[in-house]
Amino acid sequence: MASEIPTLIAEVGIVPVVVLDDAGRARDLAVALREGGVGCAEFTLRTPAGLAAIAAAAAVDGFLAGAGTVLTVAQADAAVDAGARFAVTPGYDPAVADRLRAGGVTVVPGVATPTEVQRALGDGFHDVKVFPASHLGGAGYLDALHGPFPDMRFIPSGGVAPDNLGDYLRRSWVLAASGSWMVPRDAIARGDFDTIAAAAAECARIRDAARAAR
Repeated sequence: MASEIPTLIAEVGIVPVVVLDDAGRARDLAVALREGGVGCAEFTLRTPAGLAAIAAAAAVDGFLAGAGTVLTVAQADAAVDAGARFAVTPGYDPAVADRLRAGGVTVVPGVATPTEVQRALGDGFHDVKVFPASHLGGAGYLDALHGPFPDMRFIPSGGVAPDNLGDYLRRSWVLAASGSWMVPRDAIARGDFDTIAAAAAECARIRDAARAAR
């Protein structure tokens, strides 16, 4: 059920952002991430392979496949049809969000300002993506947003890296952190899934240490 998805994302704590050129790599990628301890990813719709990649990854047991960079209502419909369990948008378009929700997909809309957070909250969202997080002020910016919006949870994206991942995840109001460093496009293209599994395992190690320090 869609209501369970935020809990599953929170359990994983990391949302890899995948840009895939060959949907035939999606299943092996999902398995590598899952085996490394990161059982979810958003497959962006920036390439023609994105939708087929979502469908392939969604068939992997124990893996949560989502759609990323969903910009239009047409893309929202396609993401639903592809079997996306969640969808992430870089900004907030209520028409796109409503279409995804109508299709049973959990939506994490993108925001950058308090005004956008307040609008998303008014529309019933309690989990939002903060993008581009590093340019907006990083973890300190999330602290500032948490003050007036204590019931909102954030997914920082943009500039998240191994050296600041733990800092984000130590905050209980951070649902998960999002990035692409553990799924390099060139490694996917050459089928180097051992490297990806190792990067996922390092992310999982940082995540677990951050949670222990809360």
